[in-house]
Amino acid sequence: MSDRLLIVGLGNPGQKYAETRHNAGFWFLDRLLPALGRGLRTQAKLQASVATGSLHGAEVILAQPTTFMNHSGQAVRALVDYYGLSVQRILVAYDELDLPPGTVRLKEGGGHGGHNGVRDMVKHLGSPDFLRLRIGIGHPGHRDAVTRYVLSRSPAAQRQEIDAALDRAEQVLPLVLDGRLQDAMTQLHTQP
Repeated sequence: MSDRLLIVGLGNPGQKYAETRHNAGFWFLDRLLPALGRGLRTQAKLQASVATGSLHGAEVILAQPTTFMNHSGQAVRALVDYYGLSVQRILVAYDELDLPPGTVRLKEGGGHGGHNGVRDMVKHLGSPDFLRLRIGIGHPGHRDAVTRYVLSRSPAAQRQEIDAALDRAEQVLPLVLDGRLQDAMTQLHTQP
């Protein structure tokens, strides 16, 4: 098994969805690419756009599935198999309705919380034991409004709050890569 960390950002492919709330996981990944020094390259057989290299002294694989959100697990399964990774060596970043904009939380394992991309990952991996970076986007107030909400853009003020949360997540990533998950959680969860 490889000890590289697979960092997956969840979202929907294509310009139509690029700025929608459901693509918050893609936004996080996009922030990491400059430090990696290379861009993503589409790998059709992996159903993902991928970049490999070193971040903060650790070997990583960055990936954005090219499947739509509800089929993210297919791509993650292909990546895990191709790179010889354990489920515990995955960090998945995704939008979280149950957290307000400006909030970001790191956790190990757990349920899918109604998130279809995470649900599909659990199904295809056969395990929920991956790390999650939950990026708060807020909730529209009623479940019937969720689909339209996640597939629309945030107002500018909300997007600024989300971007600030992504900044904080990026700041604790070296701790995660160093295996200091509890320290990363403490720092991330005690920030305003």
